[in-house]
Amino acid sequence: MNSTEFGGIGMTSQRTRERLIQRLKEQGIGNQRVLDVMRVTPRHLFLDEALSHRAYEDTALPIGYGQTLSQPYVVALMTEILLSQGPRQKVLEIGTGSGYQTTILAQLVGQVYSVERIKPLLDKARDRLRKLGLRNVRLAHSDGGFGYSDNAPYDAILSAAAPHEVPEELLHQLAPDGILVIPVGPGDVQELRVITRVGDSSNFEERIAEQVRFVPLLSGVTR
Repeated sequence: MNSTEFGGIGMTSQRTRERLIQRLKEQGIGNQRVLDVMRVTPRHLFLDEALSHRAYEDTALPIGYGQTLSQPYVVALMTEILLSQGPRQKVLEIGTGSGYQTTILAQLVGQVYSVERIKPLLDKARDRLRKLGLRNVRLAHSDGGFGYSDNAPYDAILSAAAPHEVPEELLHQLAPDGILVIPVGPGDVQELRVITRVGDSSNFEERIAEQVRFVPLLSGVTR
């Protein structure tokens, strides 16, 4: 990705991005690779032009259809957790949305499979990923609650939407020692859960990273 080509001006400038990276560091993000990727990724391209001046604020922003572009800190945190136990070759993302989290992952792992239930969002994300020259992402119009069994198992699964309970299908699609990072719970605030499969067994270890806010994981697909 050519960071100068997508450098931006004014509120989307590199100086503005550096302030965001500094804030992420102050909030405890320590993985330098994650910070470097977020520094060069043009977040303003994942928003409508009217909101692009707010792209490097550490806040979630609307992208239409009742969905949001996740807060940068949460994107960094979930990505850092996903990579915390070593490199990940094959990753499934639940909820492509704008394609921003997808873009971050694609620069840090071998292959990303991403599913989105809202067709217009998926189409926009596909265009952005193409313009950014990312070749290691496959997108699918699908119900994320069922994961994406076509290419399972996955070294890691990251969900950008919150189910009331962890879908069993996602656990079944984890490879040995695979990790699932997912917000869980009803209401406005959820628990960010980190679930790791123990070897190739049917046992899982689970911890709660912190409280987060995500849109709910809904069933079905829309065109």
